[in-house]
Amino acid sequence: MGANNGKQYGSEGKGSSSISSDISSSTDHTPTKAPKNVATTEGLDSSTRTLSTPSPGLILPSKSSSLSSPALSSNGHETHSSSSSSAPAETVAVVHSQPGTHTRSRQSKSHHHALVDLLPDLALLQVFSHLPTNQLCRCARVCRRWYNLAWDPRLWSTVRLTGELLHADRAIRVLTHRLCQDTPNVCLTLETVVANGCKRLTDRGLHVVAQCCPELRRLEVAGCYNISNDAVFEVVSRCPGLEHLNLSGCSKVTCISLTQEASLQLSPLHGQQISIHYLDMTDCFSLEDEGLRTIASHCPRLTHLYLRRCIRLTDEAMRHLALHCPSIRELSLSDCRLVGDFGLREVARLEGCLRYLSVAHCTRITDVGMRYVARYSPRLRYLNARGCEGLTDHGLSHLARSCPKLKSLDVGKCPLVSDSGLEQLAMYCQGLRRMSLRACESVTGRGLKALAANCCELQLLNVQDCEVSPEALRFVRRHCRRCVIEHTNPAFY
Repeated sequence: MGANNGKQYGSEGKGSSSISSDISSSTDHTPTKAPKNVATTEGLDSSTRTLSTPSPGLILPSKSSSLSSPALSSNGHETHSSSSSSAPAETVAVVHSQPGTHTRSRQSKSHHHALVDLLPDLALLQVFSHLPTNQLCRCARVCRRWYNLAWDPRLWSTVRLTGELLHADRAIRVLTHRLCQDTPNVCLTLETVVANGCKRLTDRGLHVVAQCCPELRRLEVAGCYNISNDAVFEVVSRCPGLEHLNLSGCSKVTCISLTQEASLQLSPLHGQQISIHYLDMTDCFSLEDEGLRTIASHCPRLTHLYLRRCIRLTDEAMRHLALHCPSIRELSLSDCRLVGDFGLREVARLEGCLRYLSVAHCTRITDVGMRYVARYSPRLRYLNARGCEGLTDHGLSHLARSCPKLKSLDVGKCPLVSDSGLEQLAMYCQGLRRMSLRACESVTGRGLKALAANCCELQLLNVQDCEVSPEALRFVRRHCRRCVIEHTNPAFY
């Protein structure tokens, strides 16, 4: 590249992390003609062969089917290609050779250049930085100049893989092999790997990531149910800078630790800690109290923890969290039905750091647990207590008096919450912006009018399946003009 190589571009610091790259299957089955200076048949004399670096191109489905997987476009939305056959087909990684010089010769003979060829290298790099991974690999096949630009290390801080049929292990192996060529056996630029929904991703693929990407900061493998504890151990032990880990739906994962023996608790002799701040273990059904104890003792820097539908966790697990992870700001225990008031008391001991708490459908939680939250978490901003049928106006009153900075509250399907509780909220939480009262049978127009009159910043109000009059809804609309009202009253329009 020219003199512009050393200049920085992009909007996100090191590695131009703004790239939203992904590798997916494609329906483009048109074969690419091999360059004349590259050997493609076994009978060619070795003296005519040109040494070239293999580059991963497209991830193409096998010839037996044109079925393709969804791919993320440059703006992050999924696009789907039409399929001529419903039969599943294995998706494989196709490796292409470096483009030869015959393209340049042909262009010089025709005395015709595409307008894009007039762009300087820096401009092309800026364009390439917005391409998904599969399109970036296609660009590497156009010509020698594009090949060199497409594999610029600054474009490869992020790799995104999508598609249920994608052979993710092979795709990761091919990509890391190419990215490690300038720095043998290690890729110092790759900081983010996103493989959500790649159901064929296994421990072998994560082992490659762990061995080749020591600078990894973010790993998302949601829905990859073949991942196990062994692969997670490899990643956290070889990637000391890992901060963001999404394991939602990885039902085989039961713990995260720096020791092969999951039951061995971290001691001061180890002198090591996992630097993870964000951990999502939603739908990790096999996670138990002992596993969470191991996670808490090895990950004391956790600030965001999501344990939705980890149905085996009990109050004892919450005690370990309060003991080892005092900095948690966001915690979700939705549908952890074995967690009750005692567990909520332990959670409330998080030294006032808690800002976000979800205990939706934790039916064992009552006003007792809510009083603990109100007493020890005065900075709470978001609370989801939907389906906590033991919650009454008394618990809501304690919450309103002690948590005046509350911005979002969901007490839907709490039949004991009535207008009295809403009046307390309206008096003390006047900065409330989002309120859900869905299926609260005891709520009438009186409580809604109190909310509307005092909470002028209200932006969303859900009163579906509530017995409220159209007059009360019109009152809300007059006083909170920016408020979206979700209702099931056909008389209100």
